[in-house]
Amino acid sequence: MHIREIAIKDNRIMEQIIKRSLEEFQLDIPGTAYFDPELGRLAQYYQQKKAAKYWVLVTNQDEVVGGVGIAPYDTKKGVCELQKLYLSKEVQGKGQAKRLMDTALQFAEKHYTYCYLETMDIMENANRLYKKYEFELLEKPLSGSIHHTMDAWYLKKL
Repeated sequence: MHIREIAIKDNRIMEQIIKRSLEEFQLDIPGTAYFDPELGRLAQYYQQKKAAKYWVLVTNQDEVVGGVGIAPYDTKKGVCELQKLYLSKEVQGKGQAKRLMDTALQFAEKHYTYCYLETMDIMENANRLYKKYEFELLEKPLSGSIHHTMDAWYLKKL
């Protein structure tokens, strides 16, 4: 498996992976990434933003099985956001999320001072991963958050 930047041909499968993952936790509700307007066009969305990228994890047969993004959150304060880190079921628990995190954070370090993310407490594996990467749990979201359903917010100094 390898990681590459998202292409337009990957949009549909990444949207499906994200939606299936959220459905597993009954998070196919407003205030989550499930209803993000850019979900069906991730490649175009990240290409149009400055200091932003989305990567996909692909098999040797070029089948997309996961992805992660970095986008600006509060550029005046040097804050980016880790976005849409999702994996298909068949590759979960095999260290692939760490590979995606490493890729995203290496990029983020070149452009930002802090990395922010929003998640749900019930997504235990994700929360464990963020803590391993020394993200600090916040008491409330940073101002400007649009995912009002989220209940866990993290910040990491890069």
